[in-house]
Amino acid sequence: RTDPVVIMLATYGDKAFLGRQKIFPKGMYSAAAGFVEPGESIEEAVARELDEEAKIDVKSVRYHSTQPWPFPSSLMIGCIAEATSEDFEIDGIELSEGRWFTRDELAAALDGKADGFFVPPAFAIAHHLVKAFVEKW
Repeated sequence: RTDPVVIMLATYGDKAFLGRQKIFPKGMYSAAAGFVEPGESIEEAVARELDEEAKIDVKSVRYHSTQPWPFPSSLMIGCIAEATSEDFEIDGIELSEGRWFTRDELAAALDGKADGFFVPPAFAIAHHLVKAFVEKW
């Protein structure tokens, strides 16, 4: 059995939102993610997860790509969501921190030259969502 999981990069203009979980290595920020609930569309799951984790409102969702993830038998469904504003409020449960990053900051992170933070490695779909944003996909 494989469970669907949405993983999304929220964007607003030239910025993208990334969050941190307490279990992440120090300095790592990543895309928000969560399981798709029964009867829920991908778009609904993206909007719900961003609302639950960071109180980010979404006006549109674009599918990007998928990635099988063996832990725990998931199919990661990567999306880019356009936020209605830069407002956010971290839930403190799933995310311990969050912030909006500029394209330039994220480009530096992809090159391993960011100041004080990094993004997931190239084998992770979150990396490819960040790369798509930087490349104005």
